[in-house]
Amino acid sequence: MVPHPPLGLDPRTYARTQDCVQCGLCLPACPTYVTTGQEADSPRGRIRLIKALADGRIEPSPPVVNHLDLCLDCRACETACPSGVGYHELIEKMRARLTERPTGTVPTPPWIDRLIRAFVSGVLTHPNRLKASLLPVRALQRLGLWGLLTGPRLGRMIPPRLLKLMRILPSPGPMWPRRLDGRYASLATGGVSKAVVGMFEGCVGGVLEPDINRQAVELLRLAGCDVLVAQQQVCCGAIHHHGGEVKQARALARANIDAFMGAGNAGSGAGKTVPNVDYIVNTVAGCGAMLKEYPHLLRDDPVYAKRAAAFASRVRDICELLVELELPRPTHPLPPELRVATYHDACHLAHAQQITAAPRQLLGSIDGLELVPLAESDMCCGAAGTYSLTQPAMAAELGERKVRCIAATGAGVCVTGNIGCAMQIQAEARRLGVEVRVVHPVTLLYRAYTGDERRA
Repeated sequence: MVPHPPLGLDPRTYARTQDCVQCGLCLPACPTYVTTGQEADSPRGRIRLIKALADGRIEPSPPVVNHLDLCLDCRACETACPSGVGYHELIEKMRARLTERPTGTVPTPPWIDRLIRAFVSGVLTHPNRLKASLLPVRALQRLGLWGLLTGPRLGRMIPPRLLKLMRILPSPGPMWPRRLDGRYASLATGGVSKAVVGMFEGCVGGVLEPDINRQAVELLRLAGCDVLVAQQQVCCGAIHHHGGEVKQARALARANIDAFMGAGNAGSGAGKTVPNVDYIVNTVAGCGAMLKEYPHLLRDDPVYAKRAAAFASRVRDICELLVELELPRPTHPLPPELRVATYHDACHLAHAQQITAAPRQLLGSIDGLELVPLAESDMCCGAAGTYSLTQPAMAAELGERKVRCIAATGAGVCVTGNIGCAMQIQAEARRLGVEVRVVHPVTLLYRAYTGDERRA
């Protein structure tokens, strides 16, 4: 007799549990296993838990759910796995099944977790709402009061997870960041563009670090591309998908496919939808990985399955595309404070998209830039979307490990292609008193190509 109601998985997903041969090569690659040493905090152990839940051999008790929630979904295990186990599909599908369970059948998250999740789903992934929520923060930053509020004296009166959210915000930015315009013409001589590129702005990145997208647009123009921006684009759906909210993730995916592939509004022109683009580019590793997952997410959708595949085939990370476009070498020297750097591999760029060489190749083209190797460069920093808010203890431990490795290089600059990593590393460096500046590869490239000091 089955002791508990089985959390049945799609047969195609369940088959993934059979791919694991229990070899253990994933163990040293897994940040949580390396930290805790517990088998249940390893990919191999979690696969056993997922299979047992799917079969109904165990119940979703607090310890079981905690072991699954502690997973960063960084996908380093997939890079290490010789059997090609699609681990992220297993963890994401099981989280979705747990989310779908009736109230009372799975542990109820603490109130602070529910508050954070409500903020993430209702505010963080909606650019205008996020801008509005940041208005008092920007005002306090301009008055010089934000540092006092989040400092050691007043910060101790704020719940730790809420304080973490407050501390990871970047330095003061514009009160209301404006979106990119609808069209940017190529700067190539002769007026003939190499390609038409659709620019994916993202939610958090587009609001908190809007200059990165603008710098990326200018680099694409220098490379000879016309750049179009669909104003109807929405959140990529990564945070929803990783949190088990699959229906919402699918709805967002369909909306982005319509915006960039032109269906339904093809006559509305640039700035609304952007049909017939050669590429769809992004500057955030987490967004790019999610956009490339649309074919899997919509594989059973009779209307969108083929369109999702066509969409994903056009998606490129900004560094990936700039290498394809073969930019000439930049000519402007970097200032001394930017000339010694190290590179952190964002998980969803290195492990999910398998992109590690392109950013280093581009950085290597900058004259005078010394790129110092970083130990454990592809070990997760603890950001992992909203993980640093929902699992602050593990996130802090991993963040400190990453900052210690960065400090050991002696570099004053850490380069990374994901805003979540940048905010996590910068916040942990401040907490530990380590002087390091975290920047996107695009920022250094923009400075080297244009000499513009205002945005670097």
